Amino acid sequence: MSTDHHHNPGFIAKYVFSVDHKVIGIQYAVTALLFLFFGFCLMMMMRFQLAYPGEEIPVIGGLLAGALDPDTGGFLHNLAASLVSSDGFLLPEGYNVLGAMHGTIMVFLGVVPLAVGGFGNYVMPLQIGAPDMAFPKLNMASYWVFLAGGIVMLVSFFLPQGAAQSGWTSYPPLSVISPGQTMWLIGMVLLITSSLLGSVNFIVTIIHLRAEGLSFFRLPFFVWAQFVTAFLLLLAFPPLEAAGVLQLMDRVAGTSFFMPTGLVVANEVLNVAGEGNPLLWQHLFWFLAHPEVYVLILPALGIVAEVIANNTRKPLWGYRSMVYSTIFLGFMSFIVWAHHMFMTGMGETMSIFFQTTTMIISVPSVIILTALVISLWGSSIRFTVPMLFALSFLPMFAIGGLTGLPLGLAAADIHLHDTYYVIGHFHYVVAPGTLMALFAGIYYWYPKATGRKMNTMLGHMHFWGSFIFLNAVFMPMFFQGMAGVSRRLYDQTLYYHGDAVQSLTRMSSWGAWCLGIAQIPFIINFFASLWMGKKANDNPWEATTLEWSTPTPPPHGNFTTVPVVVCGPYEYSPPDKPDGFTPQMTANA
Repeated sequence: MSTDHHHNPGFIAKYVFSVDHKVIGIQYAVTALLFLFFGFCLMMMMRFQLAYPGEEIPVIGGLLAGALDPDTGGFLHNLAASLVSSDGFLLPEGYNVLGAMHGTIMVFLGVVPLAVGGFGNYVMPLQIGAPDMAFPKLNMASYWVFLAGGIVMLVSFFLPQGAAQSGWTSYPPLSVISPGQTMWLIGMVLLITSSLLGSVNFIVTIIHLRAEGLSFFRLPFFVWAQFVTAFLLLLAFPPLEAAGVLQLMDRVAGTSFFMPTGLVVANEVLNVAGEGNPLLWQHLFWFLAHPEVYVLILPALGIVAEVIANNTRKPLWGYRSMVYSTIFLGFMSFIVWAHHMFMTGMGETMSIFFQTTTMIISVPSVIILTALVISLWGSSIRFTVPMLFALSFLPMFAIGGLTGLPLGLAAADIHLHDTYYVIGHFHYVVAPGTLMALFAGIYYWYPKATGRKMNTMLGHMHFWGSFIFLNAVFMPMFFQGMAGVSRRLYDQTLYYHGDAVQSLTRMSSWGAWCLGIAQIPFIINFFASLWMGKKANDNPWEATTLEWSTPTPPPHGNFTTVPVVVCGPYEYSPPDKPDGFTPQMTANA
């Protein structure tokens, strides 16, 4: 398939309002990385307050306190007034703002856009031999709606009422009466719309635009992960979008979908129509938010599978069992949501049902993880930088999954609910787990996107710093949680006396700050390698999947000849070529 007939669009059309899936993937990835950095900075401010309560935040506290001068006015004054006191101390309501926006930004503006919008958009069409996504303009629209949602979230910091304070879960009735939540809801509606546009595009593209010979069981596991993820987004997000609109109406139109009768606020009965049900929001939210966990995990598993197969030089062990487990995982993710709601008094029968489904859903995760571990058996492993990140994902994800089992049992959850144990569990899945996989993907596909390799020494510095300090941040939280420390506290020393709890808190905080320093080699490596990185050929990792059969970087249209697939995705070290590999594609001129 020749690409000579394609015209050369101008800079704006090619790099800003592009319909090329590769440019859109890079737009998603870079934007998501910036949001991840911003969300991480919010967390570091929270960690200082927890480690050193009642002390001025270094640098930031003084700058924000200076903006409180009545003569300053404007946006900066609004930002400072919602976060700090005149002495530069973080206010309790400011701590709530940071907590709510950290969770929202990291999940909905960081990890999901990077895993699905970034890697999915860039890699998936290449791996199935497609010239582009099925609906390129819809693809472009999904990015710009996502960016609009992100901008709305950021702008909320500078408005008079400040940003959202009701947590990333936005539970009513607090979220309906507290300031800042309106912009959060508008932003969420935009972000959900973006995901729906993208998910439809992914499903249609994978079904209809696969290359000749690329049957479903010749798809790379990464494509299967994105395929199931797209169905999760398509089916789970609409209930939350509807709930977001209903809560927005409760705030601005005087409805009471989630507002109960007789609610007392500031010693006065709130004048609303009543008869709303706050638990309805929890059901609608968690019906999305548990599939959302697998929206985070599945693309990460797909990346790790690609990197492990390539660096063990072996086919993935149990490829079909991994595919079936992924499909079953997606299905089961829709019937476990209420294990987040054991404390709502749902009754013994329903508790037993959701406990049972929660235990069942752990089985396919274990199958996938076991298959990846067995794939390492007997291999002569290449310890490249992507492989180091992929290998670290396995135990980190295992710790996250294993520590989640007690939370799926009502008896244990009563004691652990809303403690730091929950924070540790979830973050081991998403931070030491999913983020390590995403870094593996960046190092692995960077040469394909840019034509240059990232620096290995800086990559090792980034890996070891991240691996050590991620564990330093989150491992102490399990012990805090089992000691009963609440995740909501602005100042733990008011409730938990003695040095033990505060020592663990400070360990987590110092780990977080050191983790931030550990990202400096990555930032330098990411940008410096664009100009100074070692030039890469079309297939620097000697990989088998279709994206490595394109020129580097891939041109508009991706393939210079029509791809025809002749074998499975992981034909490494075949009997006739023990040290070689068989690419999936042959050229069909």
